[in-house]
Amino acid sequence: MDRFTDRVAIVTGAGGGVGRATAQRLASEGAKVALIDVNRDGLEETNALIEADKGFAQTFQCDVSDAGAVGQTVATLTDAVGAPSVLCNVAGIVNYGRSEDYSFETWQKIIAVNLTGAFFMSQAVLPSLVETKGSIVNVASMAGALSVPYAPAYSASKGGMIALTKSMAKEFSDRGVRINAIAPGAINTQMLGVPFPEDASQEVMGLVPFTPFGASTPEEIAALIAYLASNETRFLSGAIIPVDGASS
Repeated sequence: MDRFTDRVAIVTGAGGGVGRATAQRLASEGAKVALIDVNRDGLEETNALIEADKGFAQTFQCDVSDAGAVGQTVATLTDAVGAPSVLCNVAGIVNYGRSEDYSFETWQKIIAVNLTGAFFMSQAVLPSLVETKGSIVNVASMAGALSVPYAPAYSASKGGMIALTKSMAKEFSDRGVRINAIAPGAINTQMLGVPFPEDASQEVMGLVPFTPFGASTPEEIAALIAYLASNETRFLSGAIIPVDGASS
């Protein structure tokens, strides 16, 4: 498949997990991929995997929660790689804890990376996407719509991502930019191993929705991201696509 031949795609969180799988998928379909992450080693590993598969990628270390760094990085990668036509906001972090004990610092960091970072990236890239009639794919979560206990900041950030997607999709509908989101359930990445509080109520945890499908793979999520980013979904915008094994 060559749905992204000669197109420039930005992938945040590209140092591992879903971000890495997404970058690899887009590169395999011909995209010139700009890899963004705070994790320099992870970026280099992703870049090496793409180059080994004869794809094109370039790394850019950046904290997406830093507006100044985002603006500079987008300007630099545009000069180096070209005007982007795809943005995949994948970068995200999680921490579980009892809400009454949850620190402001933890709350602030998760919101900053998961939600504000996606806004900063979108804001910086949208002028190019208007010119290229491009697409944004945001990675939200079932936690943004369902009841996931002990995840106040993560749930709030992903609920915000859903609302942000819908708002911006409407705003840019007359300028040819499509903006969609996916809402995964459990994914087999390092984030799946982040522990819940040791004293979490078993009664409460029993209310968390699970599915016999188990966890999805990063590659399965990447396949859907690539589809939404491609021109095959020309008439799809403002959609939130669940990928949660029917747990919702």
